[in-house]
Amino acid sequence: MVNRVLGLEEDKYIASSWQAMLPVLETAQEVLANNNATQAEVDKAYDALIRAYLDLRVKPNKDILSGLINKANGLNAASYSAKTWAVVENEVIKAQAVLEDPEASEAEVKAAKKALTKALEGLEPVKAGDTTANAIKTGDSSSVGIFIGLSVLSILGLRIFKKRKYFFK
Repeated sequence: MVNRVLGLEEDKYIASSWQAMLPVLETAQEVLANNNATQAEVDKAYDALIRAYLDLRVKPNKDILSGLINKANGLNAASYSAKTWAVVENEVIKAQAVLEDPEASEAEVKAAKKALTKALEGLEPVKAGDTTANAIKTGDSSSVGIFIGLSVLSILGLRIFKKRKYFFK
């Protein structure tokens, strides 16, 4: 069993489960190297190593989940109803958290893929005259802000210029 565990590749397993197994493996190696170990010590080390081996969690493949997140992020929100887009945004946030979690289980990855897929399938395109559609941001408000700011600066500049003109006379 020690040889079997030593043959495993660490990068294929979730870090916390791998780290939990290491002290058990070390103890088993010590018992194995001890020529005076009793059968009870061998059995205890073997049982503990078997439990640690069975508790190892394989890292789930997150490629499909990553692809779904990229697909959702590549869509134009203005093309879909606000209600269905909000569902997609919420599921993308949840899926991103699972994607970034190094301790995420296979079940969590599958659940995130399923939920995001369902949300993407539920997207409803904007219909003509739809008042619930996402507002298209044109940037007009920033132009108004710049115009107001320049106007205020111009007025202040004129006042300062007029005061200096009277001052120098």
